[in-house]
Amino acid sequence: MHIDKTLTAQQLSNAVERTLELGGHKARLIDRAWDASRGTPVFTVEGKYTTRGWTEWTQGFVYGCALLAFDGTGQRDLLELGRRQTVAHMASHVTHTGVHDHGFNNLSTYGNLRRLMREGRIEHNDWELAFYDLAIKASGAVQAHRWAGVPVTRPSALAANSPSLGYVYSFNGPHSLFVDTMRTMRILGLAWQLGQKLMHENDRAADLLKRSVLHGLCTNQYVVFHGDSAHTYDVRGRTSHEAIFNRNDGQFRCRSTQQGYSPFSTWTRGLAWAMLGYAEELEFFATISDEVFAQSVGLAKAEVVKVYEQAAIDTCDHYLNDCTAADGIPYWDDGAPGLAKLEGWQNRPADPFNDHEPVDSSAAAIAAQGLLRLGRYLGQDQKGKPYWQGGLTVAKALLAAPYLSERPEHQGLLLHSVYHWPNHWDHVPAGQKVPSGESSMWGDYHLLELAVLLQRSADASKPDLVFFDR
Repeated sequence: MHIDKTLTAQQLSNAVERTLELGGHKARLIDRAWDASRGTPVFTVEGKYTTRGWTEWTQGFVYGCALLAFDGTGQRDLLELGRRQTVAHMASHVTHTGVHDHGFNNLSTYGNLRRLMREGRIEHNDWELAFYDLAIKASGAVQAHRWAGVPVTRPSALAANSPSLGYVYSFNGPHSLFVDTMRTMRILGLAWQLGQKLMHENDRAADLLKRSVLHGLCTNQYVVFHGDSAHTYDVRGRTSHEAIFNRNDGQFRCRSTQQGYSPFSTWTRGLAWAMLGYAEELEFFATISDEVFAQSVGLAKAEVVKVYEQAAIDTCDHYLNDCTAADGIPYWDDGAPGLAKLEGWQNRPADPFNDHEPVDSSAAAIAAQGLLRLGRYLGQDQKGKPYWQGGLTVAKALLAAPYLSERPEHQGLLLHSVYHWPNHWDHVPAGQKVPSGESSMWGDYHLLELAVLLQRSADASKPDLVFFDR
């Protein structure tokens, strides 16, 4: 991509404010039109949100969008919308034992409400705050219970030489580690910070920070490619969607994909989940003392941070150098076969209306935040600046046409998002060959989260947008 090295967060302020206003409008539109008995809004068809009963992993984004729009605009009715619907509909997600999506659903709702109260944006109420705390504690413990151990016969530097590994397994089952789950780990981190443990039989306690860290190390070893082997497709920073383990002995068997083109190409939204997940965890680890970290995890913090830093840098470099068009917007998979028919696609802005492969703006919205967070973490010098400027460049493209949905009747906010192209779940407009012009709840949510992050970055008087307590 072509990075704008002079762009600043302040220069994007007008676009950010416009996006937040539109986000509030779309949240109200959905709230008025959606019948909750139909399920959860997932993606739009001809501008209207529809559902897809795979798992209800997007419900927290629906109400989280209202809360983020309130965060950015101060419009009180959006807060009341998000708070009312969280209380009415989110309790089952707190104790949902069958999914890996707790960080998505519950930090988008209970987590945002708790953060806003702690920031003084909502009037303080001890019992209400305790309600949010309890939801997050329970959610973190339930998520950590979806645990599959991985035996270590030869410790690896890719996993900080840990003598044990494991992962929070996906809804596919105990054999399955998804790259998406790197952003779910936030719920374990905040629950741990609130003093929560996962209690097993005979009062055995599992440390939530330890499980979060081991999950990230396991993902780095088995899902993220590092360009350090003779494997044909071992490109540094590439991610597969899924790692498969033999649950008879816990050993890693192969890579796989559910939503990408192949196990050996990069499904770009999966890459974005890794970029943002590792960058956020690094921000969180920086608040934990070396002694407390070692006591909880059983590993030296410096060794774990080294691995997480490399994972974040490798994945962000792969996005910047290999996966995007000139404006920083990726197509849905860097190995998608139709890209061969889009000669020179990396040297010009992405074309969401082409005849060969869909772009995925939702991957860009997630990735932009990952780039910004890594750049901020590494510092505004030569090391961190390329990532920060890369994130701003991607954000500039997303906060304007053809990606920002300005038609008042269209329920989506971020256009040209793709859900599951291999299954052809996405709507293809009449006369076209690939999806375009539609939105997803995760795309809308992450565009708003990106907008709030940028709004706060442009105003030094506002606190950083983070999931944890400083």
